[in-house]
Amino acid sequence: MKTIKEWGIIFLIAIVASFTIKTFVAEAMVVPTGSMLPTIQINDRLIVEKIIWMDDYQFGDIVVFYPPIPEKVNERYVKRLIGISGDVIEIKNGALIRNGVKVSETYLNEPIRYEFGPITVPENKYFFLGDNRNESSDSHLWANPFVDKEKLIGKVVLKISTHLIDKRDLR
Repeated sequence: MKTIKEWGIIFLIAIVASFTIKTFVAEAMVVPTGSMLPTIQINDRLIVEKIIWMDDYQFGDIVVFYPPIPEKVNERYVKRLIGISGDVIEIKNGALIRNGVKVSETYLNEPIRYEFGPITVPENKYFFLGDNRNESSDSHLWANPFVDKEKLIGKVVLKISTHLIDKRDLR
């Protein structure tokens, strides 16, 4: 009887620890779309760090957040952080211009095929773009292009690429 009680306590501790870690520390997720190609492939697994001070988000970080789209408020988006409070963002002649300076984006497969801005990111807001710029639902398309600080979930700290796994090794 004592063994059942001990296992019950261990099981309860494991559940509480798991919930705490997933809610407040880190979380795994699977990427369902190609909006971050070529950096992140469809079905790649990500580890998202949730313990990050809001001021620690920086230009170029890959972040998970809830989008400012009324019909998608419960979905999670994965995009690259392009603008923080006070930044002026513009897309012109196939390139990203941030605060008047053309940004070298070596992670893009092709030039951007649209024009956008200039637009200034308000305080406590963020501007995101997918790396697959021409095929991504992101800030340049949304009626409200800015994501509130409270909608940020965390920063991607690890990517596990499933396309590198040979399924024959899993049998």
